[in-house]
Amino acid sequence: MRKAVQKSLGNFWSESYGQIYPTLKSLAEEGLADRSVEHRAGKPDRHVYTITKKGLERLNAWLLQPAEAHKYRVEVLVKLLFGELLGPEACLDHVHRFRNEHQGLLSHYQAIKKELIADWRGAPGLPYWLLTVECGLKVGAAYVAWCDQTEKVLRELAGGAAHEKQAPTQSRSSGAGDRAARNRKASGRKP
Repeated sequence: MRKAVQKSLGNFWSESYGQIYPTLKSLAEEGLADRSVEHRAGKPDRHVYTITKKGLERLNAWLLQPAEAHKYRVEVLVKLLFGELLGPEACLDHVHRFRNEHQGLLSHYQAIKKELIADWRGAPGLPYWLLTVECGLKVGAAYVAWCDQTEKVLRELAGGAAHEKQAPTQSRSSGAGDRAARNRKASGRKP
């Protein structure tokens, strides 16, 4: 069960495994699923759940309801929001890790797409399954493109920050000296 959930739903729906089996038991108690036990020699019994007619009706009713609005939680964006406190180098590290994560997901989704096409050609559900994979591919590609653009900006900021670290001592002292000289000149005092 875990493998099936992880391979399909796990790509876009997060559910803890601790919830799956209690939920299945609850569905069976409500008459939405039937449970049978398969006895296997030398192995633990296997519990098999099958959706009932009532369960299928409930599933169809839920599928027809409008989807809830997605609430984004992208931690790297929170860290960038406070990037002024971190500095460009630390932000670059965060964005680089985020990019690598999404580049890896892109490879993962491409492999899933190939596998689905190879293993399920002609299956009535294939076009729908591919739509979910295609969403992952598009979102992943958008994140990678955003990371590339963001890394460029952060590198420019890092270059400017490095220049500012070298220059302030000179500009501050000369600026303060210039100000003092102007003040003396204006008051008619000599140095």
